[in-house]
Amino acid sequence: MRILIHTCCGPCLLPVAEKLAADGHEITAYFYNPNIHPRSEHERRLEAFRAVVEQAGLRTLPAPEYEPRAFFRAITFRESERCRLCYRLRLFETALAGRDDGFEAFTTTLLVSPHQDQERLREAGEAAGRAAGVGFHCEDLRPLFPRIREMAESLDLYRQKYCGCLYSEIEAEEGRRRKRKGRRRGT
Repeated sequence: MRILIHTCCGPCLLPVAEKLAADGHEITAYFYNPNIHPRSEHERRLEAFRAVVEQAGLRTLPAPEYEPRAFFRAITFRESERCRLCYRLRLFETALAGRDDGFEAFTTTLLVSPHQDQERLREAGEAAGRAAGVGFHCEDLRPLFPRIREMAESLDLYRQKYCGCLYSEIEAEEGRRRKRKGRRRGT
């Protein structure tokens, strides 16, 4: 099956592309992430994506220009739902790109992460697929997650410390701060 892989970052693409190709799928990667903040972080992740694509010899669709306004338009005044809305935005754009290029299905590297809401991903992917007329390949890829670190380290790839948006950056920093305080207190 010809599958377009929405790719959040290079390290997550590695095991997903390897598995889907081993399963006999013809795969193409697509980097669409207007949620990533700031621009310098987006560029670092795009650079890691390009390194993986080159290393693995993968086909790609051109990455759209960095457009964070699309993300902020989608979530403004609905920040408590931002992850669901972000999934919807990225997967809908991927479904449209897949439809326009004649793919049979699309999927996302977000399915490899135990930190992402798998049920919301499935719902967003299936809704995007129905709207665009392209199937959503939903597979639990989380068993591949432990391989990301080793594969990324072997290729000296950049690995991010938060999901991507400004809110997740703030939450990740708050979590690190709590851990540091806990270590100082011995808890």
